[in-house]
Amino acid sequence: MKLFSFFTQELAIDLGTANTLIIQNGEVVVDEPSIVAIDRRTQEVIAVGTRAMQMHEKTHEHIKTVRPLKDGVIADFQAAENLIEGLINMIDSRKSFFTHLRMVICIPSGITEVEKRAVFDSADHVDSKETYLIHEPLAAALGIGLNVEEPEGNMIIDIGGGTTEIAVIALSGIVTDQSIRTGGDEFTSDIVNYMRREHNLLIGERTAENIKIKIGSALEELDEPPGDIPVNGRDLMTGIPKQRIISYQEIATCIDKSISKIEEAILKALEATPPELAADIFRKGLYLTGGGAALRGLDKRISMKTKLDVHVPDDPLRAVVIGTGIALENIGKFSFLIDRKNV
Repeated sequence: MKLFSFFTQELAIDLGTANTLIIQNGEVVVDEPSIVAIDRRTQEVIAVGTRAMQMHEKTHEHIKTVRPLKDGVIADFQAAENLIEGLINMIDSRKSFFTHLRMVICIPSGITEVEKRAVFDSADHVDSKETYLIHEPLAAALGIGLNVEEPEGNMIIDIGGGTTEIAVIALSGIVTDQSIRTGGDEFTSDIVNYMRREHNLLIGERTAENIKIKIGSALEELDEPPGDIPVNGRDLMTGIPKQRIISYQEIATCIDKSISKIEEAILKALEATPPELAADIFRKGLYLTGGGAALRGLDKRISMKTKLDVHVPDDPLRAVVIGTGIALENIGKFSFLIDRKNV
């Protein structure tokens, strides 16, 4: 058994629209942006992850950067395979040609059968011998320490880059769920459009992402507001580089509609929840995970909308990959894991 385990590499992968995280032996060994840089002439991969993100929106005609995932699912199969292979190769321990690779990959709860097959196919191309899938809300629940096997209701709201997954979980399964294609990427797009519309300033995706991180807010009034920040871009009238000073209140205004979509999905999920599980949720509150959970004031805004307590774990961004790692360690225990043979 020990000899077999020596040649086995087990990886838990949170294949996200914005970032991909990989856990091995209980530790996060890869945390990189989900992006690859490709030479247009040879189709060879130049860079993966952080290095490719540094090139994003700064390339010349012979280099293109590709984000393989859109709205939480694979949109570019070849680029997705390049991404997964490149990130796995960052892990030093993959030494042997004879390594038996076993992977658990998390997927959105609203994914279609075709989209599942795309994930399996990408895993096959990186020579995975065993591939399992787990739905993101279940992984998030495991990651924050909830006992998903109990006959008690827990509501998870996982806000990722491309999707927001809302699910009521009980007895190791999803009782009711809402999966919407609204997440951090839409917030970023809202900021780009706002700067263009209100300030005649053209900014890139990376700049908008930086604004979201530094002063992004779900509320126009915060107890501890961040200060205003300078934003550089190109003036749409003159074409000359220009700077504008932006406040967090402006960002709260421009992403308000996208947050409202998430609130509506939460209310729909609550409406579809059986009464006994609704009683559990009233007592326990809601659990907010994913990168979007870090948005200032979002937990308070959702709490005001639902009149329920909202809990945010210490590390919401890694909750899904931590839960995926727990599933990897207990493959024989959890019945909700989807094996390649069952799809």
